[in-house]
Amino acid sequence: MSLGTVFRTGGVSAAAMIFAVSCASVDQDLLQAQLPAEPAAWTADATVADAPTGDWVAAFEDAALTDLIIEALANNNDLQAAAANLTQARARARISRADLLPTVGANFSASRNAIVTNPTSAAQAGAGGGTGGGAPVDADKRLWINNYSLGGQLSWEIDVWGRLLDETRASYKDAAAAYADLAGAELSIAARTAQAWFALIEAREQRELAERDVAARESNLRVTERRYERGVASSLDVRLSRSALGSSQANLALRQRLELEASRALEVLLGRYPSAELEATEALPLLPPLEGAGAPGDILARRPDLVAAEARMNAAGLRARVARKELLPQFSLTSQVGTSGPAFADLIDARRLAGNLIGGVFQPLFQGGRLLYNSKRARAAAEAAVFSYVQTVLSAYEEAENAIAAETLLAAREDALRLAFEEAAAAEALTERRYSSGAATIFNLLDAQTRRISAESQYIQAKQQRVSNRVQLYLAIGGDFLTADRIALLAPDTGE
Repeated sequence: MSLGTVFRTGGVSAAAMIFAVSCASVDQDLLQAQLPAEPAAWTADATVADAPTGDWVAAFEDAALTDLIIEALANNNDLQAAAANLTQARARARISRADLLPTVGANFSASRNAIVTNPTSAAQAGAGGGTGGGAPVDADKRLWINNYSLGGQLSWEIDVWGRLLDETRASYKDAAAAYADLAGAELSIAARTAQAWFALIEAREQRELAERDVAARESNLRVTERRYERGVASSLDVRLSRSALGSSQANLALRQRLELEASRALEVLLGRYPSAELEATEALPLLPPLEGAGAPGDILARRPDLVAAEARMNAAGLRARVARKELLPQFSLTSQVGTSGPAFADLIDARRLAGNLIGGVFQPLFQGGRLLYNSKRARAAAEAAVFSYVQTVLSAYEEAENAIAAETLLAAREDALRLAFEEAAAAEALTERRYSSGAATIFNLLDAQTRRISAESQYIQAKQQRVSNRVQLYLAIGGDFLTADRIALLAPDTGE
């Protein structure tokens, strides 16, 4: 199962599911009062209600894009950081769960001590020894005693009120949020890679357009200079042609810089050094009709950032309950057992075994209001998490509605600019013929060429904006995507 598909639900609305799973830890009245009721269909376009299916990357039919996304997912540092954060969150959850279990320890020690049985003889021997050649200490005057001890301890806080259990659940909610963050990072990197790739294609097309414009201006200048030499054109025509060429050359330098920057931006996403060596060789794709965006409420369970915000909201609610339960008595159980003796075999002698079992209750009486205000702080943090979640939901609705509305409007703009470009190109060709025959002035020619260049540039930009918005739409509705590696993970094991 892919990271994206784990957030999908069926049969029950996403809002109802959220209310059901969070009722134990979140202020339901506050959540229901703040969370807006989602409409049955998108207000921007009610015809895209079908849920998105399949791989949105494949819809662009660009093999190079698929390869780039696979590379980005393998090498992107942001994604690696999100994966490391998930590992940390899971480890913290396991640590928190360990608090529910008893703590068992063991200790072992061994010692060897000497006892002088005749202190007077030992002192005399010591005074005479060392330099004067006195008699050595008699070995029989010292008694060596060995001591071995082995013990064990057990301590356990009995979770009568469920405080430790709530903390454990909160930690697992944090882990769920980190998992959703990883899914969101994966989806975001795929979308950013696609948008960066299309931006590079547009930058290349704009640079090629600027090169053609420079070539056309140079041709105009040569024609104008020949006409000037024959006395047909004036020096004003020559100067205007040179000015137009200079403007085109300046625009070409700008387009070359933007293409290099677009290449570097994509290389950074791929985890490469930004050397601007990556070149776009494909044209902007033709977009297929949008299959659907699903119902507005569905994105609550489909968008990873909303799933993460919901998990953090629930974790904050659980920690508010933990803080309240800190005011209640805490029950603990401790036990110690041990054995010791002069011989190592005594450690397993049951007759030397001794131990105790102690139960206790701790009730905080006075801590200067620390526990009370910690409870209030945790409660306020839980309310803040509710407001943060609701704001995240509203922002998600806004992004989706904007992208759906732009889908139609950008298509209309692209069609209008294509018409403007085609007519400007035809007008330019007609003006060039009229200028060559002397029926049009240099002003007419330069104006026609400028108009055509501007129309074509805007048309290229409109195509890129529409493709980029389609990516943004899939990102806004939490659409899934598949790569070769992900397909291999999802494929059933058939033994082949």
